[in-house]
Amino acid sequence: MSLKNLLSDNRSSIIKKWRDIVISTYPIDTQRFLKKEKDRFSNPVGQTIAEDLEILYDQLTSDNDTDKIARSLDNIVRIRAVQDFKPSQAVGFVFALKRLIKKELGSDLKADDLRDQIESLDERIDNAALMALDIYSQCRQRIYELRVIETTNQVSRLLERANLKIEIPEL
Repeated sequence: MSLKNLLSDNRSSIIKKWRDIVISTYPIDTQRFLKKEKDRFSNPVGQTIAEDLEILYDQLTSDNDTDKIARSLDNIVRIRAVQDFKPSQAVGFVFALKRLIKKELGSDLKADDLRDQIESLDERIDNAALMALDIYSQCRQRIYELRVIETTNQVSRLLERANLKIEIPEL
């Protein structure tokens, strides 16, 4: 049996467990909410995670469309970048897929004829993780830039109110 068939046969189980891994990185109350609430408008974060993990799984395990991978990673990582996650926590869910697949498929992956396919999958997952880290870094950089701009504007308004206005160069 090919790796693609094994991954397809175990798709729903692996995606569900992968989603649980991602959700487990949130506080307990948030975990309950993300798992329980199914309405797209009440729980946009949970919906985004669920939908984009499915797209990521399908693309990483078969199609490998880098544009779709980038869009799905962007949707998930952008959310995690504005939350209190360390970089490793924000993008670690990508590596979790690799461990999860090996755990779920275990003995089926021992066949020698699958070795090249497994290495190829590992490489795609590693590349996706690097892409996620780039996205995270870009999002955090933008957040820091916005904070500097906001602080500059606040100081400028305070100086203006105190009639001490000076020109602060734009960033």
